[in-house]
Amino acid sequence: MARPALHSDWRVEFERWADRFTEPLRHKVRMRWARAYVCGLLLPGERKSVEPMAQRVAKGHRDALHHFVAISPWQVEPLERALCAEATRLVGGKDACLLIDDTALVKKGEHSVGVAHQHCGELGKNANCQALVTTTLARGEVPVCVGMRLYLPEDWAADPERRREAGVPEDAVFKEKWRIGLDEVDRVMAQGARFGIVGADAGYGACAGFRKGLSERKLTWAVGIVSTQKVYPADVRLKFPRRRRAPGRPRKHPVPSVKSVAAREMIGSLDGRKWRSISWRRGTKGPLRARFCAVRVKVADGPKISRAQHLPGDEELWLVAEKRAKGEIKYHLSNLPASALLRDLARVIKARWACEQPHQQMKEELGLDHFEGRSWRGLHHHTLLTMIAFAFLQHLRLGGKKNGGSPTARRRARVSRRSGAGSSRS
Repeated sequence: MARPALHSDWRVEFERWADRFTEPLRHKVRMRWARAYVCGLLLPGERKSVEPMAQRVAKGHRDALHHFVAISPWQVEPLERALCAEATRLVGGKDACLLIDDTALVKKGEHSVGVAHQHCGELGKNANCQALVTTTLARGEVPVCVGMRLYLPEDWAADPERRREAGVPEDAVFKEKWRIGLDEVDRVMAQGARFGIVGADAGYGACAGFRKGLSERKLTWAVGIVSTQKVYPADVRLKFPRRRRAPGRPRKHPVPSVKSVAAREMIGSLDGRKWRSISWRRGTKGPLRARFCAVRVKVADGPKISRAQHLPGDEELWLVAEKRAKGEIKYHLSNLPASALLRDLARVIKARWACEQPHQQMKEELGLDHFEGRSWRGLHHHTLLTMIAFAFLQHLRLGGKKNGGSPTARRRARVSRRSGAGSSRS
């Protein structure tokens, strides 16, 4: 996705647009520094840490800019509500997707909040990094990231000294990523986000608790799973055998009429004619296409029975397989209705690619991974301001005003160009 060009008068439009984010701060100095920081992220420059940004937007006031992002006790919630409202205005609706994923910020040291040797998708292996659970609202090819929450590893959560040094709030406890994801779904729903489906990769979709949590919220979803996920045919029946077994404890659970099999075995048993070639969108080199097939199943995520086996769950779902050009097969589950067409399943499954764009662009162009502070507060301030900068680019991409703006905005832009952001600390 190409970045929208920043015209010479982009600051006029930015000053007008940014009011919705700075006014909730209710503090003139903080409002001024918030605009300066986001401008620093938007302006050209290889490094988007505090010192080089201060040289560009507030020369001589490096300490004040650092104080604003790393120390000043302004709350993120009002700005997050404004960001969610803006994302809904830009891309929300019944045909929008809410995407749960995570991204890693590679770190060399051991003192930055939440840093640990853990999976890093960017490197494709375990590495020293911070992990952020991300929430993205997307429609078509346009994503807007609306949330980033630090995953706090168990050893961090249980270490009072490290918590104190990094300023970790008392209510921040260890949670699995999928639980953080469900919390984020609740948050953006409460803030009025409008979407038709929730998507996630196998890191979340493989968890029965995540899938059930989405269903309990009456949400439509499509998630990735691992090929070894056990499933039953949709018509599986449960019954207690007539004949009593040998003396011992009475049987607690019924017996399935068939055994569960891995998702790849279920798909492998289908007639080859079930596969269809489907295009879900047009890329730069023409239509993007893959082969898909689907079958109704019940997932083996019910009560546990003997030998680590599980009974079928209550919900009947779609098991979807996607065969890519190089022969790789990916597996997915969705609770779309039984009447859904295969092209509908393919469309919602492939909608997940949109969450990868903001991760990449915010790192490469907006300095998401350039923050050099170690604190919980500083990290979440920086990630929120980076998401706001990305939302502004999407605003321009979707036709936001490039000239004009209110007289106040034009005056602010002129002052900003002449003198930077000011010198008072927040």
